[in-house]
Amino acid sequence: MRKKIAIIGTVGIPACYGGFETLVENLVGNNRNVEYVIFCSTKHYKNRPPKYKNVQLRYIPLNANGFQSVFYDIWSLIKATFCCDEILVLGVSGCCFLPIYRWFSKKKLIINIDGLEHKRNKWNRYVRMFLRFSEKMAVKFADVVVTDNKGIQDYVKQQYDVDSELISYGGDHVLCSVSDNIKLEILDYYKLNECRYSFSVCRIEPENNVDMILEAFAISGQELVFVGNWDRSEYGRILRNKYSSISNIHILNSIYDITTLYVLRSNCAFYIHGHSAGGTNPSLVEAMFFGKPIIAFGVIYNKETTEGKANYFLSINDLVNILKCPYSDFFVNANNMYEIANRCYKWEHIAYLYEKLY
Repeated sequence: MRKKIAIIGTVGIPACYGGFETLVENLVGNNRNVEYVIFCSTKHYKNRPPKYKNVQLRYIPLNANGFQSVFYDIWSLIKATFCCDEILVLGVSGCCFLPIYRWFSKKKLIINIDGLEHKRNKWNRYVRMFLRFSEKMAVKFADVVVTDNKGIQDYVKQQYDVDSELISYGGDHVLCSVSDNIKLEILDYYKLNECRYSFSVCRIEPENNVDMILEAFAISGQELVFVGNWDRSEYGRILRNKYSSISNIHILNSIYDITTLYVLRSNCAFYIHGHSAGGTNPSLVEAMFFGKPIIAFGVIYNKETTEGKANYFLSINDLVNILKCPYSDFFVNANNMYEIANRCYKWEHIAYLYEKLY
């Protein structure tokens, strides 16, 4: 009889939000030896089928993000305790409850602590204190701690003297087949020429160094396509107003169409990655599968993901100077990114590593 594994802590599936949701979508798509039950938020799904990809879905009537995420995770954890053999917890929001939970349950908990949320600048002091406490409880009460990046694995060992399982994200789900006609249509629509522009996509937040990237390209004069949720914050709106009139910078709203993203990624000259926090960023792993040169912000997480074989910047001048180099200097970078992606970040391999933990 196959083990029944609950996954809690995400918006749910089908994936419609972020990295953890994509992880779950691909875990259940590749599972071989386990039966999954996925907890989902009713706030994100108008249609609520009981199954998806032959996986059971359970619904919780709370938001999976923001303040309600704490109660959403706790509610999911309690319900999962009575219907599954083991529980995979993604994120630490509800882990503040674990000291109480361990009074009545010894259920095996596998907890992926995500990207050190308490270090993100977007949170105020009190939220960071709460997230730090939740992280501490997650590490203390988990049977297995999962980290997605060597930098975070080292942090957990140094901070808590706990060994964690290193399992990253996959990225090959972004690959698809696109005809030449559709490729040309999409490039023409955005007024782009193949391999003549750089590409970046992220949530528009200060910790992703969006302002640094935009200013570097404004100085260099090279073409940049930047996709993000510009209208969600004052930071994004200010940057959009400042740089949208610069002819070599294309500021695009969030794009969810897989084909359009595939064309924009697969036909760029460089992929620019400005994330400074969060461990292994799914968007970076995805970009590596396109075999394009990657220029990333030079923090330990990005260097670990790319095995130190990309190009890195820490300032506007760094990025401007990198962009001045002949394109032939980046061929080794591109080949290395493709090799690492196929060796380390395929979903079949990631699913296998999770199944080994159950």
